[in-house]
Amino acid sequence: MPKLNQFKTLMIDEFEEEKFHLPPHSHTYYEIIYIKKGSGVHHINNNLLSYKAGDLFVISPDDEHYFDIKKSTRFIFIKFTDNYFNSKQNLTCDEFLVHTPENFMRDKILKETVLKFGEPCKTILRNTVENITKYDQYIDVTNSPIVFYQILSIFGLIKETIRCMNLQMTSTHIDNEQIANYIHQNIYQPKLVQIKVIAEHFNIAQTYFSAYFKRTFSISYRDYIHNLRTTLIEKRFQNNQLPIKQIAYEFGFTDESHLTNYFKKKRNMKPTDFKRL
Repeated sequence: MPKLNQFKTLMIDEFEEEKFHLPPHSHTYYEIIYIKKGSGVHHINNNLLSYKAGDLFVISPDDEHYFDIKKSTRFIFIKFTDNYFNSKQNLTCDEFLVHTPENFMRDKILKETVLKFGEPCKTILRNTVENITKYDQYIDVTNSPIVFYQILSIFGLIKETIRCMNLQMTSTHIDNEQIANYIHQNIYQPKLVQIKVIAEHFNIAQTYFSAYFKRTFSISYRDYIHNLRTTLIEKRFQNNQLPIKQIAYEFGFTDESHLTNYFKKKRNMKPTDFKRL
């Protein structure tokens, strides 16, 4: 069976087997697995999930799985890497930028429960998967916006089915208070408040985080960080108990000169002049 490589971010693989060709295994990529026909048991992370035609499973790199086939099974695998969604963020709605599909696929409930798609979701899912496989016969699906939206619609069907089954997923709500608390706790360590670090911490797409932060807090993330850091430094100066060198060290500056230049740029005066006020 073909495997993804560094040059392909999406691959469609359809095949039928009476005995699954792999032992228990994991991947470095993600998989959406649709059962077109057949039956058996899906072993995933020590859970045994009976499957039949029309069932769907999602696999993330953290998972270990294989199929115990009871009746000859036709599988459709939609395989993709992290870069597949990252490279198409201009096409993605806000919800999937904040809560990435990759993060959604890691939810434990999806590895412990067989989703029961009711109508019309069941028919829509079958047609959607068939549309993707048909496109794959004619074009390079990796760069197809149509296929991209078809794949996103599968996540929509999963979410709708989870809602109808009254299942409780891990909370994906972004707590803005937690974001603010994280910043205040880590403002003394510049690396921890870099956009790429805080975005990853809260599972928000890095390229979207700045826009999300400004819309939510009515100030750019960069300005928020600088204002907070400068205000805290001013309080240290006002207390007049610590030497500038120690304050520079506390806030992650390389030396006293680095802090002096930073403060002068923000307040148009040297720390020594501010301390005299």
